[in-house]
Amino acid sequence: MKKLSLVIPCYNESESIPELLESCNEAFYGKDVEVVIVDNGSTDNTQEVISKLLGKYKFVTLVSVKKNIGYGHGIVQGLNKASGEILGWTHADLQTNPVDAIEGLNFFNNNTNTFVKGKRYGRPILDILFTIGMSFFETLLMKTRMWDINAQPALFHRSFFDSWKNPPDDFSLDLFVYFIAKKEGLNIKRFPVLFSDRVYGKSHWNVNFSGKYKFIKRTLQYSFLLKQRFKGSA
Repeated sequence: MKKLSLVIPCYNESESIPELLESCNEAFYGKDVEVVIVDNGSTDNTQEVISKLLGKYKFVTLVSVKKNIGYGHGIVQGLNKASGEILGWTHADLQTNPVDAIEGLNFFNNNTNTFVKGKRYGRPILDILFTIGMSFFETLLMKTRMWDINAQPALFHRSFFDSWKNPPDDFSLDLFVYFIAKKEGLNIKRFPVLFSDRVYGKSHWNVNFSGKYKFIKRTLQYSFLLKQRFKGSA
């Protein structure tokens, strides 16, 4: 069993893949790390690019999802195939550095009751204000402090993943996992991670007001569902 399996979902990220995998190679060289790349129903040549590079990067496992059902679905498919004791995920768009996962791994110290999550800095002011607003809303609704919910990486022990029931298929997975970790009393560790500009392509949700509106609407809907699901529980 590997010490860490890092899942990286990809949707139409063919331009990013070569640099992403080389960054992983530099970050994880000589370390007990598996990278699980999930081609999450891409419609470009992402899978072809990954497949050609598998021989060069032996630490990479490819998981192919035929149809893009959502960000969360792709991550869960990758986690199901992962072999690590510690599991986690991050983004494929090079806005976060894979080496952040190694820093996060240092928080565990053989403690399975730990949940580690990045805390972003270096973002545009409007994105920061958006995060502050969503964080305050979720904190008030869930009655527990929820801050920078979509920050990466997220790392946790395999036993925590095994306890999940009906995780959402979309971006609400970040909220679900963070809230469940708090609900189960895990030791939450946050650490600063630089959030850089996207190097290739464009965001698949944070592109304009319409994209943000859809994200907010779905997050609000799922927040109320999650609250109702755990209503009355200890």
